Amino acid sequence: MDFPSSHSSPSSTLLHRDCLVGANPIIWSNDDFNELAGDVPLDTILREMRAAGFAGSELGHAYPRSATALAGALGRHDLRLVSGWHSTYLASRDLAAEEASFREHLSLLKTLGARVAIVAECTRCIHGTRDAALGSGSQPQPRLTETEWPRFIAGLKRLAAIAAAGETKIVYHHHMGTVIQAEEDLDRLLTAVPELWLLLDPGHLAFAGIDPVAVAEGYASRIAHVHLKSVRPAVAERSRKEGWSFCRAVTEGVFTIPGDGCVNFPALFDILAEADYRGWLVVEAEEDPVKVPALPKARIAREYVRKHAGV
Repeated sequence: MDFPSSHSSPSSTLLHRDCLVGANPIIWSNDDFNELAGDVPLDTILREMRAAGFAGSELGHAYPRSATALAGALGRHDLRLVSGWHSTYLASRDLAAEEASFREHLSLLKTLGARVAIVAECTRCIHGTRDAALGSGSQPQPRLTETEWPRFIAGLKRLAAIAAAGETKIVYHHHMGTVIQAEEDLDRLLTAVPELWLLLDPGHLAFAGIDPVAVAEGYASRIAHVHLKSVRPAVAERSRKEGWSFCRAVTEGVFTIPGDGCVNFPALFDILAEADYRGWLVVEAEEDPVKVPALPKARIAREYVRKHAGV
């Protein structure tokens, strides 16, 4: 990867004042791999998240799924609910069951004021399998078959309609180790489902060998949610050459915070400002919290966003 460094000059155009900056609890406690500080108490996560200067949080495995309990936990730390990941299996499971599961998730989000629903197709996903080697670039593992694509597209159109009826945007999270990892698959998806919004995650794009700035430029009008993490290119390259799993790549530090790694965040912030982006910016740099303590890293990332995006 030879994308411009994130140490480029500060953004010359500030993002809209309606933009808010949140965090994902994966900075403190990993959702996929319990050995990576999976036992950190929710109160610790939320207290430190607020201390680092964030306005809201996405969901994590330690968070209650009762609206009353979740509102209480967030409220005690003056945090808003941003959104939360929802796994779909539209290519392989019954659509009625998928719709019911999505409606339940959407209800929780809406009750607490979140207006963006994150989805990622997890049919045959391998990112949570500790010993499954990741694909990269145009040869990812796994991929949808030609018979699965129509089911997947139809299902997403249905979920997008449900979200829109509830005044919520459904955003798609391209992700390493899932069927939407390669650039051609992401392009195919966004072309086939124009009512679908994009979650821009430059970390996952860069890890897959895709230029985040080019994706942001091409889909600027479709971006409705942003995750902020970067990639250490040397670690990503070694991961590809040696066939690492997603777990090993994360543990070895493939992801890092904005201001480090290879992602040109000032350029991304300029693109978002030009597109009049008014959504959340969510810091989500997962590393091993034992190796890299969460709170100092979160504070550095929050200050970087304040300096380079003006929010």
